[in-house]
Amino acid sequence: MLSENIRKEPIVPVMLRHGERAAIATKIRDAMPLIASAVERNMTWFGQRFPDAACRNGQYPVIDNQEWTTGFWTGQLWLAWEWTGEASYRTLAEQHVRSFGERIAKRDCTNHHDLGFLYSLSCIAGSKLTGDREAKYIALQAAELLMERYHHRCGIIQAWGELDNPEQQGRMIIDCNMNLPLLYQASLATGEPRYAEAAKRHIEQARRYIVREDGSTFHTYYMDVRTGEPRFGNTHQGFSDDSCWSRGQAWGVYGFLLNYLYTGDKKLLALSQTLANYFINRLPDDLICYWDLALTDPNSERDSSASAILACALLELVKQLPVTHPDRESYEALGLKIIESMIDRYFNLTHQQGEGLLNHSVYHFKGNVGVNECCAWGDYFLMEAIARATSSWNSYW
Repeated sequence: MLSENIRKEPIVPVMLRHGERAAIATKIRDAMPLIASAVERNMTWFGQRFPDAACRNGQYPVIDNQEWTTGFWTGQLWLAWEWTGEASYRTLAEQHVRSFGERIAKRDCTNHHDLGFLYSLSCIAGSKLTGDREAKYIALQAAELLMERYHHRCGIIQAWGELDNPEQQGRMIIDCNMNLPLLYQASLATGEPRYAEAAKRHIEQARRYIVREDGSTFHTYYMDVRTGEPRFGNTHQGFSDDSCWSRGQAWGVYGFLLNYLYTGDKKLLALSQTLANYFINRLPDDLICYWDLALTDPNSERDSSASAILACALLELVKQLPVTHPDRESYEALGLKIIESMIDRYFNLTHQQGEGLLNHSVYHFKGNVGVNECCAWGDYFLMEAIARATSSWNSYW
């Protein structure tokens, strides 16, 4: 359980050298049309279907709208439309919105908490960008379904499985921080506070129990469904139960920050910085993390997707901190340098139809799924990071 005296590690200050900001901006401008062209090629490859969560042997299998990750592809389409104004991106994204509407109506593969990942980047984005009332309505239906997973006694949203499954009851995972904006949006749209109240209770439980006293995080934590008391934390994705899974830490940095934006709770803003500093202090020289932050062997697999998420969070932190904050300049420099490293060393320059954008991600290392491949969220967060670095981007979250 988190003590109120959680230790925030200091970071070594990072500054952009003279001319470095302009050089990074040039690299980003040069990469953007290549990325947009890659998205266009994949539109032809996927048609009205979707990429699987991760590539296999360098190429995405084509699937129906069933995985927890399909919203990341729709998010790429919305971003490409914002970048270029080309109607084809919007047209396909709007077709996806209808697909997500059918999915929620049929409850097709919705038995999990990742409805935020699915519906924020498809329907919330569509509603914000085009004023589409149908998209807004579909997102509300998704929020209502997410509320069915809220356990009042535990104060959490159950991550996975049937609600009466004894192995899954009372289980929250750090990824859910990113799903909660869907509930805040529902309260804003309807005026009903119950959605936001559930989100606030869940993020408080995550703050108290998922975060360790040294600023690292558990991937998953169990609550007692009979008493509401905490039980124990462990990992599904990480190296070990007491290590720190990199992508989970990234979800924590970004997710606690997003919840701060909706609640104004300064504890969440401070916690986002604490998790960020822990992450930053364990980055290799090229700023692309190993798949678990406990790893130090340079031969360990990288997870570029986790660093992409971190870059987005750092650039949002820059917007939320006062200009006098001692780490603000470092957060901005690191966010931009991570983007530069992704473009220089990890971007798939030889992109062919069906391939991803960001090489060297890890989906599930222990299961040997999506190891050293492109993955849907890595591709999306590369694009979001670039959008944040180049404009006053209006977040989909």
